[in-house]
Amino acid sequence: MITIKSEREIELMRHAGMLVSKMHQFIKPYIKAGITTKELDKLCEDFIIKNDSVPSCKGYEGYPATLCTSVNDTVVHGIPDNYKLKNGDIITIDVVIGYKGYQGDAAWTYTVGDVDDNKKYLMEHTEKALYEGIKMVKPGNRIGDIGYAVQKYAEEHNLGVVRELCGHGIGRDMHEDPEVPNYGTPNTGPRLKPGMVICIEPMLTFGKRYVYLMEDDWTVKTQDGSDAAHYEHTVLVTEDGYEILTPRLD
Repeated sequence: MITIKSEREIELMRHAGMLVSKMHQFIKPYIKAGITTKELDKLCEDFIIKNDSVPSCKGYEGYPATLCTSVNDTVVHGIPDNYKLKNGDIITIDVVIGYKGYQGDAAWTYTVGDVDDNKKYLMEHTEKALYEGIKMVKPGNRIGDIGYAVQKYAEEHNLGVVRELCGHGIGRDMHEDPEVPNYGTPNTGPRLKPGMVICIEPMLTFGKRYVYLMEDDWTVKTQDGSDAAHYEHTVLVTEDGYEILTPRLD
């Protein structure tokens, strides 16, 4: 069931979303060669708790960590461990923070040191695909309009669109209705209404779109070993358009 948030709920989600933005800003200087993904996870968990909020991913359906840390060919749900970041890596940090029962969610892909032009291209155009989707958010449009915009932009730039994973509604729960795919047909799917809050999150690959699930039942990688990037915002449908609840602060 798709829920319409009240003004009180939206205000709590603004606060949760801003905490997500501040956490991304906080962790960015630590993303350097030599640090482990587990160390990044601990830094972020401490930041979240100090800000009177909850690391919502930790324990969600058994997930063991605060962050998803997805490096290079990992698309999503990379579990923090003792892997040391290397110069030339890219890493997606995805986090959900709960504040007084309401959630904020955003993912961003970061460079580690100097990365090659292919990785820069992938990151640039995955981020731009996100904003192409967000542009479609306004009352009366449909979920299919968002997916179509993301898919069209990605395929025009020869990037693979992962279809097994999608965005989602968000509120009291991390994942609510509706699903928000990164592909679709215009003027199809649920209609957007003021007060809906959704997460739009293109997951694109530099190679083919096909992925597989690792034995840990969380980590999703590209089948062909190509790099992947992932950008996500929590977005409120307003009376005349949209509001990004997880704004970039840099």
